[in-house]
Amino acid sequence: MQLRHLRYFVTLAREQHFAKAATTCGISQPTLSAGLAALEAEFGRRLVERDRRFIGLTPYGEAMLPWAEQILGAVSGMASAVAATAAPLRGEFGLAAIPAALPLVGLLGEALLAQNPGITLSVRSATSRAIEHGLHAFEIDAGLTYLDHEPPVNVLSVPLYAERYVFLVARGGGFDLHQVVSWNEACAQNLCLLHQGMQYRRILDERLAARGLAVTPRATADSHFALFDMVRSGAFATIVPDGYARLMAGVEWARFLPFDAPEEARRVGLVVVNRDPLGPMARAALAAARALEPAGLQSPL
Repeated sequence: MQLRHLRYFVTLAREQHFAKAATTCGISQPTLSAGLAALEAEFGRRLVERDRRFIGLTPYGEAMLPWAEQILGAVSGMASAVAATAAPLRGEFGLAAIPAALPLVGLLGEALLAQNPGITLSVRSATSRAIEHGLHAFEIDAGLTYLDHEPPVNVLSVPLYAERYVFLVARGGGFDLHQVVSWNEACAQNLCLLHQGMQYRRILDERLAARGLAVTPRATADSHFALFDMVRSGAFATIVPDGYARLMAGVEWARFLPFDAPEEARRVGLVVVNRDPLGPMARAALAAARALEPAGLQSPL
């Protein structure tokens, strides 16, 4: 079995498009198709449904995919481990963060790169479920996510801070004299929130329900930065993690207010897959996270 054929198969499953998968692999589309055909011949099973285009994986392909991902990930980890014994750690470090944890990226990245000057950092925003899948599929090296609500399985974690909610409204929006805000007041505003596919929103809805409240936002988005721009217009308010209050300290239009009845905080932290042996990138991530000073991660509120 050729490793490159497994790579073609895994890439096609991810891209779901023959031409895109071939480009990602740096080969021609006929070469990709030939490699997949060789893989199918070796296993005696059709792995990909196709009719001039990618339709999907067959049940055999679905069964094979996680094993193929693990094989490729193990080979990559082995190569990194061998390289790390002879020289400082090098290569690209893949980090995925839920939107609520994006304010942590700079601090963690600074610690990671200071300890490992030979690596580069690649960051992307993702849902908690995508982070869990990415870790186990060897697509990323570490994630920043919630540790207690819908926790990822089979991971090692380092708590970084305890998140609380804050209310964000534009100055001049009727709250300039407020020092705190009530949950009822906040829910009565024209709110823009993350959509319900995001874990942050699911937790918020649960916490509101526990107070006998429900909210129907006038607008939704998959990015806090989209919410901020809507709030800046003056037509909306929102509820965001207090980490953004630290990130946006000094922004003149933004008025962050704590709630008069704070809710139970949620732990946010770094996660890597709990594998034995632990890969060098995962070890580097854990060391960087443990080096962070908790006091530097607190909200200014």
